[in-house]
Amino acid sequence: MKTKITLLLLALVVGFNTSYSQQNEECMNNLSIFSSYAKNKKFDEAYDAWKIVRTKCPGFNQLVYADSKKNGGGQNILEHKIDNSTGAEKVAFIKDLLKLYEEYNQYYASKFPKGEMLSEMGKLSYKYKKDLGVSTAEVYNIFDRAYKEDLKNFDDPNALYTYFTLKVEMYDAGAKSIEDTQSLFDKYDDINEKIEAEVNKATEKLNSYVKKEEAGTELTKKEGQYKRYYTQILNAFDTVSESLDGIVNERGTCEVLIPIYQKNFEENKNDAQWLQRAMNKMGQKDCTDDPMFEKLVAQKNTVEPDATTAYYLGVLNEKKGDNAAAEKYYAQAEQLETDPLKKWKFVFARAEKNKKKGAYAKARSLYREALNLNPSKGTPHLRIAAMYASSANNCGNSVYEKRATYWAAADEAAKAGRVDGRLKSAAARTVASYEATAPDKTMNFSEGKNAGDPIKIGCWIGVTTRVR
Repeated sequence: MKTKITLLLLALVVGFNTSYSQQNEECMNNLSIFSSYAKNKKFDEAYDAWKIVRTKCPGFNQLVYADSKKNGGGQNILEHKIDNSTGAEKVAFIKDLLKLYEEYNQYYASKFPKGEMLSEMGKLSYKYKKDLGVSTAEVYNIFDRAYKEDLKNFDDPNALYTYFTLKVEMYDAGAKSIEDTQSLFDKYDDINEKIEAEVNKATEKLNSYVKKEEAGTELTKKEGQYKRYYTQILNAFDTVSESLDGIVNERGTCEVLIPIYQKNFEENKNDAQWLQRAMNKMGQKDCTDDPMFEKLVAQKNTVEPDATTAYYLGVLNEKKGDNAAAEKYYAQAEQLETDPLKKWKFVFARAEKNKKKGAYAKARSLYREALNLNPSKGTPHLRIAAMYASSANNCGNSVYEKRATYWAAADEAAKAGRVDGRLKSAAARTVASYEATAPDKTMNFSEGKNAGDPIKIGCWIGVTTRVR
């Protein structure tokens, strides 16, 4: 009896293995067929073989689900179908792509985590909102799930932008009560903090490559690729941040903000995050003359004193005309902040204040400190260049010497484009403008100067440049 049972089990196992092997072979053949077609952009020819693999061997290969620009994957096939169909057929393909995203996450969660899956589902639903017949709230809720369920991997700049614009769309269509407005600003802060975190991560990576280059070491090919990649990420987030700020600025005037914070102050006066966000918003909108701003700063300083509070105490004292106290608080903010990228903002802000006052030497010192903290942010170089250019008439004993100051300005502007890919075009235009104002060949000949000769720029600038 035992022998018969053993033989029966053995037959079943052999039969199962044979069946599995045949199925595996069928899927392997069809994978080869569809991937070959898809690689050559023949997506219609790839469709049937792809569907067999997806149906019979789920999870068989990542290419069944992936968006692969090089090899062509399942997402590419369905995107082609969507682009080349209409009506009910098109809607069916859209829904199938939404389903494919879920399957991708199911079988390859490490490659396509939940936050990324929901980002793609949200973007697709938003793009085909009318075709799918879904509401603004329904699409918003897809992104909201990404934010709440997997914030770590909810890092697509376009998804974050769309998430907020959907919130704005619902706000504009509503009653615009104080509660609604507070909710809108809360969501702006949520998204802005996420963007800042992603920007900081990319900036830290980029800074390591910029420091290496500035030290005179050439980047490897792979390092150069990473540098361009992180620059592109920062470009994308810069664009999104500017757009979000523009949207909020239209709706978040001082006249709107102050009543909200007055109404909600008592309820939130011990909530450090609420106080911080309210204080930041009023500071960003320059609502610093209102007593409510001072009240927020004082309360935040009581509940949780930190670098930002110290900075705004400096702002308040500067408004009162007590510049000595203001400088003390600004310096305190920089001392308290240990994160280089956060500290950069305080140092850069103080440099801007000194530049505006015409204290150029002090401003340059602070701009250079800012560059040490965040070397891939080239804006300080452009600011220093602009100060050199505006000082040209005061920094030389002759017309030639004064115009030579523009070479020093061009040197500094060129650094901005070298360290910060986002400023490459702007820096090139600035350099060209300064060099066009500098001495020409005729002036060089008259002064007995040759290209490459060193020339010292006087007054507060005190740098040596080269004759062009």
